[in-house]
Amino acid sequence: MRLYHASTQIVDHPRIVNRTPYLDFGTGFYMTTNLEQAEDFARKAFVRRGMQGQPTLNEYEFNLEEAQDQLNVLEFSAPDQAWLDFVVHNRKQGRDATLKLDLIVGPVANDDVFTTVTLYEGGQITAAAALEMLKIKKLFMQILFCSEYALDFLQFVSARTVER
Repeated sequence: MRLYHASTQIVDHPRIVNRTPYLDFGTGFYMTTNLEQAEDFARKAFVRRGMQGQPTLNEYEFNLEEAQDQLNVLEFSAPDQAWLDFVVHNRKQGRDATLKLDLIVGPVANDDVFTTVTLYEGGQITAAAALEMLKIKKLFMQILFCSEYALDFLQFVSARTVER
């Protein structure tokens, strides 16, 4: 499977960096299966980092089936109640340190989804309403590499600058 990582630099040797623990799935090396979304994330990273570097799309090859046989994987196949609770918990408190995970797979909360999750977090809509709203969204998969061991399953393919 082809995976993409957005950055402001070439990342030919990924590593786990504990910069922001309050993301969808917590700390780790985030990747997506969606090329357009990754290109958009690269542009946003470039702006967030003060226009330092270049908006860069890094491309990797990954065998999920092989990884699932050898890694401790948590997988969410859809934006359901378990996924919503996990994302909200991580955004508020960071991922539970007792979870010894190598890989987390599940829907990515893009800008549209982020708004829905934020409304739910703030108590402005119920979980049922949030999940109903998410049903009409086209959600792409994200894969979070939580351990250095998991990163060994990635193979760097290429990197290129994304047009601004």
